[in-house]
Amino acid sequence: MLSFKLNGRDITTDAPSDATLLWVLTDDLKQHGVKFGCGLSQCGACDVMIDGAVVRSCQTKLSSAGGRSVTTLAGLMENGKASKLQQAFIDEQAAQCGYCLSGMIMTAQALLDRNPTPTESDVRAALNGNLCRCGTHTRIIRAVLRAAA
Repeated sequence: MLSFKLNGRDITTDAPSDATLLWVLTDDLKQHGVKFGCGLSQCGACDVMIDGAVVRSCQTKLSSAGGRSVTTLAGLMENGKASKLQQAFIDEQAAQCGYCLSGMIMTAQALLDRNPTPTESDVRAALNGNLCRCGTHTRIIRAVLRAAA
């Protein structure tokens, strides 16, 4: 049995501790905002935060979450509504297929938590490891800067 906080709620799971966090989150805990992308920790679609730090859940073992706080896209919502950052992504129409957005938003939130007034260069550097095949990077950067304003 492993216990941790998931989006502010106490969770206990009997999933194997060597299972990836991604599979436990999606299959066992029904967190469908976390996406399987490459499975090799290279694209960022599976990004979540553990204690405020972004991790690639496809390569992070469940045991890494023990006693810690895990935040997924759903955990960013405020009183059942989109967070300021999530709303900025909507307002900037920063999605095309949307597959990368969960990871983009999680990485952007971690940036804003560390640096509430990032420059465009800061945003670009933070999101450098998150891949988007649709090419909406310009709108994504605008969304992060809008949320910071």
